Amino acid sequence: MCRLLARSLPMSSLPFDAVLCDLDGVLRLWDPDGMSGLDREYGVPAGTLAAAAFRPERLVPAVTGVVTDEEWRSAVAEDLAEVCGSAERAKALSAAWGVLIGQVDGDVLALLAAARQRVPVVLVSNATTRLEADLAQLKLTDAVDAVVNTARIGMAKPDPRVYQIAAQRAGVPASRCLFIDDTLTNVAAATAVGMTGLHFQRIQQLRDVLAPVAGADRTR
Repeated sequence: MCRLLARSLPMSSLPFDAVLCDLDGVLRLWDPDGMSGLDREYGVPAGTLAAAAFRPERLVPAVTGVVTDEEWRSAVAEDLAEVCGSAERAKALSAAWGVLIGQVDGDVLALLAAARQRVPVVLVSNATTRLEADLAQLKLTDAVDAVVNTARIGMAKPDPRVYQIAAQRAGVPASRCLFIDDTLTNVAAATAVGMTGLHFQRIQQLRDVLAPVAGADRTR
């Protein structure tokens, strides 16, 4: 993907010249009862699906592009076969999990859209090869200037190279980037390469930090 031209005002007028934002846990929210509800529906102990899907041996290859999203979900289904009682039931559980898409936080999207009027906005996500399809389904494809999908670059946050690639996509130095993530480890890695970091926990934090570029109302 080509580098973007930063649209900011001169450096002295803004605290940063690009916004790099995580997807899951910030812009996209997941129903906390989604995976646990499937556990109940398929009669497996609470936390079974999440434990199988997100254990490092399965997740890391998926978010670094070693395996495709389909291969990841198939492997998780194989892992679940015994606890589900059969391979067929495990495949059905995995298929039901695959339908989950999450939902966009409209408040976060509005803030990013406002910021995007003045600076580039880049999504930086530890994601699988399904990310692009998810963004299309969520109508987010055109909501940002670029996407850094770790499955496409072969490395995942908190690898410092991810942040450097994201800054390059934004077309500004790392030192002029604001990085937003709900995982503290990822934020710490961003600050280590010179970025301004925000550990996202509530919407008011985002309103405050984006106020200089998005005109956010601090009183809301």
